[in-house]
Amino acid sequence: MANGDIHGCGRFHRCLGATGRGGAASREGLPHRLSFCLLCNREFTEAGGLISYGFNRRDFFGRAAVYVDKILRGAKAADLPVEQPTKFELVINLKSAKALGLKIPQSLLVRADEVIQ
Repeated sequence: MANGDIHGCGRFHRCLGATGRGGAASREGLPHRLSFCLLCNREFTEAGGLISYGFNRRDFFGRAAVYVDKILRGAKAADLPVEQPTKFELVINLKSAKALGLKIPQSLLVRADEVIQ
């Protein structure tokens, strides 16, 4: 994998990382029919990626805030239990699928937490 790749989708990731927003990814990637494979968080899909499946960042960072609070109140970080994300979400961007000429199966669409039209 090249530097900056996420599951082989480095060009898409670099577009988002460089600009901090998705407009460049949509303008740069879709006209060239790059397939944006499975991405790790919904922000990429909202910005023009095809499909993302990953942890719910809002829940994850909310739990991190609880840890920070405990540490600031005197708890030792080493004594706190390690937690892993428990909520994952599947987001599908039908606009990107259409631009890539893909048909997403209905069985996948009904399982998605969000479908972007």
